[in-house]
Amino acid sequence: MTTPDRTPTPNRAPSPDGVTSPHGTIPSDGATPSHDATAPHSATPSHDATAPHSATPSHDATALGGAASPEGVVRVAVADDQAVVRMGLRALLERAPGMECVGEAADGAAALALIRRTRPDVLLLDIRMPGMDGLAVLRAIADDPELRATRIVVVTTFAVDEYVFAALQAGASGFLLKDSAPEELVNAVRVVAAGEALLSPAITKKVIGRFGRHGTEPVEGLETLTPRERELVAWVATGRSNEEIAKELVISPDTVRTHVSRAMVKLRARDRAQLVVFAMRAGLSV
Repeated sequence: MTTPDRTPTPNRAPSPDGVTSPHGTIPSDGATPSHDATAPHSATPSHDATAPHSATPSHDATALGGAASPEGVVRVAVADDQAVVRMGLRALLERAPGMECVGEAADGAAALALIRRTRPDVLLLDIRMPGMDGLAVLRAIADDPELRATRIVVVTTFAVDEYVFAALQAGASGFLLKDSAPEELVNAVRVVAAGEALLSPAITKKVIGRFGRHGTEPVEGLETLTPRERELVAWVATGRSNEEIAKELVISPDTVRTHVSRAMVKLRARDRAQLVVFAMRAGLSV
């Protein structure tokens, strides 16, 4: 087990460093992402009722009762306005070892209420929902210290659209395509629950290409970084893992990990996804 590149989160155990993921992730050291995506929508729905496809009021959320989750079980909530997506994701999570679906919601207000009641480890969040959308949910969670321990994966149809950078700024730990293979989704939940980030080099490049490097926005703590730390923050923003950065710079992965961890503390970054945002805002590049 290695030291994680993330600032501590209340009530969350330390996580291994590096990030693996499917479609849209910073790959973990030595892992090979999958690209053979298939939609999880065909999963058999569970017996509990779910909200309809149409817009629903904020109380339309299903929270599953029962005893407290065993230690080590990842608790996941699902928020999507499409009933078939919610049922498919929930059925998939319920079959995955070491995971528990604690509830589902059909709109943003219901999702926020669900999180307040159940405090899941991970929220799978649709960004485009009626009423209170996913961005508003992200911001509400980021503004509430009691909810920040919940990691958020935006489940989207497109790898990059106008919401991607805004979602990263608002607090998303990464993105997952709705047509991802079931094993990719399960792996993504585990990765984010460990405090890591889901943003691939390909998506990072597209985000930078579409939205550009800002370079004009102040980043608190940036002036405290050493030249080496600034350099490595810029490398993190390319979406590469510690192993990949180490090979590029001909240094050890532990050296990369140390400098990245120090930079995260100085910048108060919650994870590598936020470090990417800071690098873009500051205009850091390699």
